[in-house]
Amino acid sequence: MGEFVEGFERLGDITNGVTFIGSARTAADDAHYLAATETARLLAKEGFPIITGGGPGIMEAANKGAVEGGGLSVGVNIELPHEQGTNPWVRRSVFFRFFFVRKMMLARYSRAVIAFPGGYGTMDELFEYLTLMQTGKMSIHPVVLFGTAYWSPLVAWLEQMVAREGKISPKDLSLFQVTDEPAEAAQIIINARAQQKSWHTEGR
Repeated sequence: MGEFVEGFERLGDITNGVTFIGSARTAADDAHYLAATETARLLAKEGFPIITGGGPGIMEAANKGAVEGGGLSVGVNIELPHEQGTNPWVRRSVFFRFFFVRKMMLARYSRAVIAFPGGYGTMDELFEYLTLMQTGKMSIHPVVLFGTAYWSPLVAWLEQMVAREGKISPKDLSLFQVTDEPAEAAQIIINARAQQKSWHTEGR
């Protein structure tokens, strides 16, 4: 219970947050690292707080972009014995022991998600968001999959196997969009905010 209280206290003033998820193993010279930095920078300049898991890789890239764009750079970290600490671009951080608390905080204070290539953790978080929206537990927010070459096989599987066999509705495939361009990823989220004037009150 204490972790929830701490999370509410540290993050309670955040509205319209954009969460970046992706691999902690992405190197600083990787094209996706650079794209995450640029996307976060564009969104920060538009007033969006940038939220990550606070670690290295894509998380670091997005926090860096937030700082470069003059925005709020937030790290919602998890305490793991083998993981690195908070990256140097985080300006507000909170640590949790349990993944479910961390994911709940990310869902509560985020109004969009950008998923860069990643592993099990990235997939876990991505499908958590999609499931919450599919089941009506969270209002519909933009979910952007960045990196067509990486995500296309997953999208094809969802279309050709999961949806075709009736495991999800075809309309569930509209819960996300795919892009390779930082400007397009940012614009999807900017447009969504413009279309929903009361965006910051949704999902509360």
